[in-house]
Amino acid sequence: MPPIRFSVLDLSPIVEGGDAAQALRNTLDLARHAEQWGYHRYWLAEHHNMPGIASAATAVVIGAVGAVTQSIRVGSGGIMLPNHAPLVVAEQFGTLESLFPGRIDLGVGRAPGTDQTTAAALRRNADVDGDDFPRELAELMAYFRPPQPGQRIQAVPGAGLKVPIYILGSSLFGAQVAAALGLPYAFASHFAPADMMDAIALYRSRFRPSDQLEKPYVLLGVNVFAADSDEEARRMFTSVQQAFVRLRRGEPTPLPPPVYNVEKFLTPAEQAMLRRALSVCFMGTPETVRRGLESFITRTAPDELIVVSQIFDHDARLRSYELTAKVRDELAVAPVA
Repeated sequence: MPPIRFSVLDLSPIVEGGDAAQALRNTLDLARHAEQWGYHRYWLAEHHNMPGIASAATAVVIGAVGAVTQSIRVGSGGIMLPNHAPLVVAEQFGTLESLFPGRIDLGVGRAPGTDQTTAAALRRNADVDGDDFPRELAELMAYFRPPQPGQRIQAVPGAGLKVPIYILGSSLFGAQVAAALGLPYAFASHFAPADMMDAIALYRSRFRPSDQLEKPYVLLGVNVFAADSDEEARRMFTSVQQAFVRLRRGEPTPLPPPVYNVEKFLTPAEQAMLRRALSVCFMGTPETVRRGLESFITRTAPDELIVVSQIFDHDARLRSYELTAKVRDELAVAPVA
């Protein structure tokens, strides 16, 4: 079994007391370190009207990350296709591929990445929704193929560049689309793990080879909080717990600082919700994280793990990714069957 790739998903977190400028500087710093530590790819996510996320202009941030790195793949995890005209996305990522050849990924999803009011402001067209995703995806993929005689609309740059496309999802729908089109499938198990095993099984069983991919390729999102002690890792995790609950309450905020005894701030129902939504989470010392990831890999057999570490303190976040890279290397020496 080949070693499993480890990659990064960054939401460019804006922390309490900070701002978007600092969040984006931290993103560039983390990207440079991630490349140094041997992560395979660095993805940014599209969210809008979120006071705790600075990566709304995702293609712009990808360009900035590409400019400060040399070899790591850079891309979107993902672009929310219903928010954009496919031609615009093709031109943006054709431009990125032209600037950073062989390094750009285009992960796409069908959710808005925001609330419905903001989604309407983004789209300016109430008739566009997630149900149009297959049609819009087919249009987007066509723009990356070589132009045909008589083709009136081309993506320039974009046409003929064959930018690799990844399907993102948290349900069986995305698994079906990825399988039918022969594309890699990235499941959002880091915040919506309920359908993970069913989605993986469906994708693998129905996969049809394509020009891009000969066999199924599964990427799974995992929350990882690695520290020098289990206690410190659990404390770092409380920032995400607080932010997740506030979002579910309809009160999104910047990423809050960690606290002790986070349970006293949460209702029993909220605690139960967090246990379900964030169950794919590995926190503690490197040894604790390694044991957790080993068990998860045995159960799911992914081709790649996308590591999400939303940590309030930037230095602690860097440390978590550094320790996680060491765990990866240990797993690569003795891979799980």
